[in-house]
Amino acid sequence: MSASVGVVIPTRGDRPEQLRAAAQAVLTQDYPGRISLVIVVDGGDPIAVAEQVADVVTPGAVTNARHRVLVLPNALSAGLPGARNTGISACDTDLIAFCDDDDVWLPGKLAAQHQAIEDGAEFVSCGIEVEYGVRRVPRLAGSDTVTAADLVRSRMVMVHSSTFLFKRGALWVDESAPAGQNEDWDLALRAAKRHPIANVDRPLVRIRWGNSHYVACWADRIAGLEWMLARHPELAVDPRGAARVYGQLAFHHAALGRRREAGRWALRTFAERIAEPRAPIALAVAAGLISAPAVLALLHDRGHGI
Repeated sequence: MSASVGVVIPTRGDRPEQLRAAAQAVLTQDYPGRISLVIVVDGGDPIAVAEQVADVVTPGAVTNARHRVLVLPNALSAGLPGARNTGISACDTDLIAFCDDDDVWLPGKLAAQHQAIEDGAEFVSCGIEVEYGVRRVPRLAGSDTVTAADLVRSRMVMVHSSTFLFKRGALWVDESAPAGQNEDWDLALRAAKRHPIANVDRPLVRIRWGNSHYVACWADRIAGLEWMLARHPELAVDPRGAARVYGQLAFHHAALGRRREAGRWALRTFAERIAEPRAPIALAVAAGLISAPAVLALLHDRGHGI
């Protein structure tokens, strides 16, 4: 018998079309086990959100014993981590999966990852397809496993929260993440420290960039990186990983117009790795040669982030 899966979708209720698409993609997975879909409303109206998804929760899905659909308010700390943990708490399933309300699982995602669980994995990710405008760019890890060292050296964008499938009870999201920043990176890194993450290295989730609530929250992103450095000191030990984080800090400070701080972090970046491209990009933003949103738009169009 296939393991039961609880799928947690946090939402604010402010993008109903994307939420409906995310919910429908979960409910139409070709998977023989029971699927419990838990939509957690963070700061919005659960009744209104239930109405938003009523047209995709078909009568067959409601009456089928393999499906259970709940729409709940966030009962824990406000924000994404609390919403995810609220969803986990509401599940009685063998496994937990996440999907953001603006992302879409592709056909075969759940079945392929469940096979990795059957083969002994505790935590599974998969490749993604980044959608930005009219472009779709696949991002793969190039490996069937992801280690803690991999996640220290590179954030590995394909190890995305919407790809996560893991055994219920093994891990919880850390609600101390500032404004929810980097809670998924932290979770994946903690999982990889327990056991290497199994990775189905083909694009099985479509990640829709450009709709994120977090992408231009520069101060929050700074706080999130500082939180990661404090929680995972090894991030400052690997020169390539440290340079990447320091370069991001330089860029975010530059986006806020903090030229002195941007320069300081850029110097630290160069000291770790002279070839790290984020430092000169940050300096260009600090000098007013290009805007931070313009940089992100160029990178997102190629399926990359800062």
